[in-house]
Amino acid sequence: MCGIVGYTGPREAGPILIEGLKRLEYRGYDSAGIALVDEAGDLFVEKRAGKLANLQTAIADRTPHAAIGLAHTRWATHGRPNDLNAHPHQDCTGDITVIHNGIIENFRELRDGLEARGHTLTSETDTEAIAHLVEEAYRGDLADAVRAALRQLQGAYALVVMHKGEISRLVGARENVPLIVGRNGEESFIASDVAAILAHTDRVVFLEEGDVADVRPTGVEVTDVHGVRRERAETRIDWSPEAAEKGGYDHFMLKEIHEQPDALRQSLAGRVTSAGRIMAPELDDLAEVFRRVTRVELVACGTASYASLVGAAAIQDWTGLPARVTVGSEFRYAPPPLDADTLVIAVTQSGETADTIAPTRWAREQGSPIVAVTNTVGSAITREADAVMFLQAGPEIAVAASKTFVTQVTTLVVLAAAIAKARGALGAEQELELGHALRALPGAAARTLEASTGVARLARRYVNSRGFMFIGRGYTLPGALEGALKLKEVSYIHAEGYAAGELKHGPISLLDAECPLVAIATRSRVYDKLISNVMEGRARDAKVIAVATEGDPQIERFADDVLWVPDTHEALSPVLAVIPLQLFAYYTAVARGTDVDQPRNLAKSVTVE
Repeated sequence: MCGIVGYTGPREAGPILIEGLKRLEYRGYDSAGIALVDEAGDLFVEKRAGKLANLQTAIADRTPHAAIGLAHTRWATHGRPNDLNAHPHQDCTGDITVIHNGIIENFRELRDGLEARGHTLTSETDTEAIAHLVEEAYRGDLADAVRAALRQLQGAYALVVMHKGEISRLVGARENVPLIVGRNGEESFIASDVAAILAHTDRVVFLEEGDVADVRPTGVEVTDVHGVRRERAETRIDWSPEAAEKGGYDHFMLKEIHEQPDALRQSLAGRVTSAGRIMAPELDDLAEVFRRVTRVELVACGTASYASLVGAAAIQDWTGLPARVTVGSEFRYAPPPLDADTLVIAVTQSGETADTIAPTRWAREQGSPIVAVTNTVGSAITREADAVMFLQAGPEIAVAASKTFVTQVTTLVVLAAAIAKARGALGAEQELELGHALRALPGAAARTLEASTGVARLARRYVNSRGFMFIGRGYTLPGALEGALKLKEVSYIHAEGYAAGELKHGPISLLDAECPLVAIATRSRVYDKLISNVMEGRARDAKVIAVATEGDPQIERFADDVLWVPDTHEALSPVLAVIPLQLFAYYTAVARGTDVDQPRNLAKSVTVE
């Protein structure tokens, strides 16, 4: 989830672009870059790894006078965060520059073809291939060349292209990643977020899937990738610049909850084919390791440890290998026996969690092969691993995890499938069932959000409860644990997540009319058992809130309130079940007036043990 901003008009472009990047820096802070076409028609490009301040220092006192340009702040996916991989990227001629947010799924094939045809690509990114494809198609009309290049791309993208020979023209395009155009008199803007341009205009055109925008100072023409005209309405924005950074939402947490369909789409890009085949090319070198290992240890903390429970269950179910999760802070002090035949999977959103890094290093010293699952390219955990699977979820600003939990679950499920395939334990029919469910998951997440309009009212009704008990069984237990954690983190109400069958072994004493029972009762092999546990709670006068699968014919007989989610593969059910629980936690916190995005005593990344 990178930040994009472009400008064409009568004013100095440089300051406008840098100001826009400041508004977008929360979207990516691995590197930043700028490209300008000066008054002489020469192209000026500068880019720097690290925060935006590094770029500002590099161009201080030498930014050329220019009325057109584009700029980018990067959240790395393909290629380490360094100067070379920073955007903008150029073609062989140096005339064309591109900035891009998203993931090009077929970039390896495109790069191989370009290099075979004589192009020299200098970075590790998927984006650079776009510049060279535009170069090949360019015949004097930038929009035509961009459309020709787009027809060769597979994946998700928002991009902007500039040619130094076509003064005052920018061409943008989007597919599954947001991009907008702003208009103000004789000047135009293009950006990934309203926040980047709201200081200059409140007139915005929201581009839609497959749109290509030919942007000039005097207006914008929108077509599809074949050049067929499309009409797009202009919208007036009444947000403040601060609200715009949050996409019009009151808090980053709510914004990030609603970003989950896109985060899932990005996370799965390149990992599931249209035919439903599951791929994890970053794990190809470990195929022999996966065939050899005799057990699997997952190490993680907090939310990541709950996501890891799903991964462990899937690995064990599909391969027969013993697989378990140990929280990072306990791993070294009650260490499992580790050797070269024990696969260790380290899961950490930031890649800098001290309680996860330390046991991962210890496992490496014991000779164990390591796979890291993280959201952050270039983070410390990546240097300890034999292979890395990136979540590709984009930055998460709120302290309480939301989109990183759902992408951790899906990434671990893909990892489990890769291990099972390497061992010959995942049949073709089983793979296709899972693959099609993964491809349908972003849409199912969007439908879950659409169906959750009543959660705010539900939260207000239960806000004065003494506490909450969350229960689940099998694959639904991790969702119960994460739902309870979210409520504790942001509302400061005590909540417990528990295995449903364990209620009668103690926690049931807490249940009464002031302590509701929240049951993750989605379709599963243990659904009937869980309903029995729900009845135990009802017998103690506890109100029951159930998260259930659409079409369940009996759940309303047992629950006082039902939060509906679409049906999906059982291993993926925590992804959908947790969404209404995230919203429940959020709206409960709002009703209590707590600091939602920065809860007391918590930090986004715990870098001390």
